[in-house]
Amino acid sequence: MAKGHKDKVAVITGGSLGIGQAFAKRLAEDGVHIAIADIAPGAGTVKMVEAAGRQALACKCDVTSPDSITAMAADVQKTFGRCDILVNCAGIYPQRAFDDMTFEEWRRVLSINLDSCFLAAKQFVPGMKQRGWGRIVNMASSTLGSVVTGFVHYMSSKAGIVGFTRAMASELGPHGITVNAISPGLTRSPGTLARKPRAGMADMEAEFNFAATMQAIKRVEVPEDLVGTVSYLTSDDAAFITGQTLNVDGGRVRS
Repeated sequence: MAKGHKDKVAVITGGSLGIGQAFAKRLAEDGVHIAIADIAPGAGTVKMVEAAGRQALACKCDVTSPDSITAMAADVQKTFGRCDILVNCAGIYPQRAFDDMTFEEWRRVLSINLDSCFLAAKQFVPGMKQRGWGRIVNMASSTLGSVVTGFVHYMSSKAGIVGFTRAMASELGPHGITVNAISPGLTRSPGTLARKPRAGMADMEAEFNFAATMQAIKRVEVPEDLVGTVSYLTSDDAAFITGQTLNVDGGRVRS
């Protein structure tokens, strides 16, 4: 069990599937009670958390809606009385050439990937400040250090998350709250499996395998490769680490 995790409460946006679900499972194994906020059903994650002996709450939540986020936060407060750990994992990653991108598509990606972090933090930071302890982890992307096309909206949202992470760390550090980001590589998950492969790739498995050739560790990344990092960053062992973006991508970005 990671130091300082026992009986803490974590809220994980996008926690029903993929990376968010893997985070929920690991933190529950660390001793954390879990609330997931997701537009998709969260019964599977709830079963995982309860199997680890922790309490779970699944909130159907549109993370782009202030009203929906507020209602979710009220459910968390009613069930657990607080949120100690906020993991902003909700996100989408559509591919579209800039020339074909509409403003509506741009706004949708920015709203889900970046605005949601702001909205969730507005709900839970006041309680963290009052208690003098908190951990916030946001999801960036290794695309920021790579040469890729078709992701202007996605990469812009992830660059915004890096800036948000640094700025929030500066404001919240005096209150015992750390704010960090994890930058994964292309990870095999239900979301990426459902995406159309990039031009020249036969299918998503071919794209996963191609991405692995550009990594120092030459195998496909999976959600479980990220869970140790979120466990560490949300623990007392990482109390002096804040404002950082940690690449967890098998060495694709080497900086």
